[in-house]
Amino acid sequence: MVRRTDVTGAGGVRLAAWEYADPPKAVSGRAGEQVPGVLLLHGLMGRGAHWTETARWLSTRYRAVALDQRGHGRSEKPSDGPFTREAYVADAEAAVEQLGLAPVTLIGHSMGALTAWQLAARRPDLVRALVICDMRASALGAASQREWSEWFKSWPVPFATLADVRRWFGEGDPWLERPRPTRGEFFAEVMAERTDGWRPVFSRRQMLTARETWVHDAHWEDLAHVQCPTLVVRGLDGDLGRAEAQEMVRVLPRGIYAEVPDAGHLVHYDQPEGWRRVVEPFLESALPA
Repeated sequence: MVRRTDVTGAGGVRLAAWEYADPPKAVSGRAGEQVPGVLLLHGLMGRGAHWTETARWLSTRYRAVALDQRGHGRSEKPSDGPFTREAYVADAEAAVEQLGLAPVTLIGHSMGALTAWQLAARRPDLVRALVICDMRASALGAASQREWSEWFKSWPVPFATLADVRRWFGEGDPWLERPRPTRGEFFAEVMAERTDGWRPVFSRRQMLTARETWVHDAHWEDLAHVQCPTLVVRGLDGDLGRAEAQEMVRVLPRGIYAEVPDAGHLVHYDQPEGWRRVVEPFLESALPA
């Protein structure tokens, strides 16, 4: 069972949170002991539903909640934003507090991972453990932002069918080095049917605005202030290189490194079993039984 709860984020923005409450949790311990909370934060262009498989196995032991971040999924997409780092971190903080998840484990992918470690650095009282999935700490620069702008322009929207969405993002996208059917499925989940065909549920302009707020800066200082146990996970074919990932682990006061073979940037989506093999033992060691 998945239950939706609306959360009020920064500036009154309505955020959709999805709690995975089935099957029943197998929790041992004293009567009345709180089930450890886990908040899942998707990346740019993602949605909470992308965590479904992860949330289902998490929900057998933890209280698992996936958040649609502002501008994404079923959450509000305010025309004027803001889509700043401060707004995204404040939204995650609001979700933790309003849903009573603290002390929480944050699991973030890409942009969601950056939000997670920035919240952990600023509010250590709220965060028990952290999982960073395929997000770089170094500055990407203006050239990267220009590339993304051109990539968005290349999308052949509207798509006539969802099969066309899967085919283009999984095979035809010039950014692909080799076909990745799971990538096609990933993008099919963030499309909605309009009168003229299938279009993304998010604004590409807003996605560029959100990305603009982090690509020009490095985020090593925030990492150094994360005090909780932290797992850094990369896909072997993802965006986060091994050397940078290992440097992130070195900078983190309590960092641990893991990689998932045959996975690209969408680690948890490309290789869900490999993802679980590295994340589950970390959680078992970092969280109370």
